[in-house]
Amino acid sequence: MTTLEPTVEQAAAVDAFATGTDLVVQAGAGTGKTSTLEMLAASDTQRLGVYVAFNRAVKEQAARRFPQTVKCSTGHGLAYGAVGYRYRHRFGGARTPAWKTAELLGLRASLTIGQYTFTTGNLAYIVKETVLRYCQSADRELSEHHVPKQRGAEDPQTHRVLASAVVPYAQRAWDDLQRPNGEKLRVEHDHYLKVWQLTDPYIRGDYILLDEAQDTNPALEYVLKLQRDHAQLVLVGDSAQQIYAWRGARDIMAGFEGTHLTLSQSFRFGPALAAEANQWLTLTRSPLRLTGHRATQTRVAPTDSPEAILCRTNGGAMAEVLHQMDKGKHVAMAGGGETLRKLAVAARDLKSGKGTRHPELFLFKSWGELQDYAENDPAGADLLPWVDLVDDLGAEAVLEAVDRLGAENACDVTVSTIHKAKGREWSSVRIGEDFAEPEPDVLGRPGPIAVGEARLAYVAITRARHRLDVGGLGWFKSHPQALEAQTKLIAESD
Repeated sequence: MTTLEPTVEQAAAVDAFATGTDLVVQAGAGTGKTSTLEMLAASDTQRLGVYVAFNRAVKEQAARRFPQTVKCSTGHGLAYGAVGYRYRHRFGGARTPAWKTAELLGLRASLTIGQYTFTTGNLAYIVKETVLRYCQSADRELSEHHVPKQRGAEDPQTHRVLASAVVPYAQRAWDDLQRPNGEKLRVEHDHYLKVWQLTDPYIRGDYILLDEAQDTNPALEYVLKLQRDHAQLVLVGDSAQQIYAWRGARDIMAGFEGTHLTLSQSFRFGPALAAEANQWLTLTRSPLRLTGHRATQTRVAPTDSPEAILCRTNGGAMAEVLHQMDKGKHVAMAGGGETLRKLAVAARDLKSGKGTRHPELFLFKSWGELQDYAENDPAGADLLPWVDLVDDLGAEAVLEAVDRLGAENACDVTVSTIHKAKGREWSSVRIGEDFAEPEPDVLGRPGPIAVGEARLAYVAITRARHRLDVGGLGWFKSHPQALEAQTKLIAESD
């Protein structure tokens, strides 16, 4: 348990916790939110608490630090203890290939919608993703709006026809998955979480501490709100770090009834980096402003040897890997290189005219089709750095580089996407070159910075402790919104 002297903000949180009211704590990057939650728990060991962590690693660390009156778990851990254990014989084992899933579900014919043809294997994958989206939602019934749009076939009419064809098979899959004695499909963790949510469960505890509340699974959100009649809820997170909305996560702190508090004193980095972070915070529409740790010296300056390089996209990350390898560096990738390997294999197959089984790219029959989609369709813009990389270097060069990746604890530099870097920190960080400046408008004026992009930039720069090289975000200093942010911050300080 922590023995740190609480800051004024942390002491205010402890005092508010003692009143029994629900709390919403906006905790900026590096502000000691876990230590604060420990302080809350230590302040009242007469009540039983439940700490809900974002992932298993955080849960295990918390279990060593919190008092014994607090049960530390993940949302999936709570669900497993209630119902998930009934499905344990259906976990693991060999992954079921798409053709086998199609056979098990009775999918026997491909589906053609206009120019698009979905094989039985493609349809089986879409069915599995549909069930997953349903399980992550708070919805009671599975319906067509859970069917994900497919890359290259996003037009509404195509999607409506696809959804109507997929839902009956998705329902058939869910009917099997929710039965402990089902036998067709392998059960995943989100499946039993959904089963648990549908029981309207009761969580035993006098208070519940939810970490990373800005990226909460809607199914878990539903369960937590059910506990408000008997348990005090404490939601802790940073709305400006909400970067998983694309996979259904929600910021449940926004608009939540309760006492709203902030943690603004960062212990990770010094004042210079806090000033950079605050400019981006204004663009995220967050009222939070960070104060840097005066005893920590953080320089905002270029560096040729960062400990980590953080990129916007997979394509940008792979380009950086290759660049660092060319410099003779031993390189690691946060989370490994399997995602990049699969993309490279897909690129090789498309270039050879064979088509691809890649679940995101199967509708493209040639590399030319994918190039056109990435260059001209807004829905494919995130693939453009990847397509350009393959065009410049070839798929084989990418595969060779993936094979040469090493472990993080034995490398010179770690390359990561922002999503993989979430919750982590390094002594020195450089921002990758794929944080492109927004396209100018029709009059040639700099385009606006989207809120989602500002959040990614904020997360990226706040991973550094002692040195930040803004690198690919260097264009921001001359962007009109940077001047607006500085003006706003000056006005707030007066």
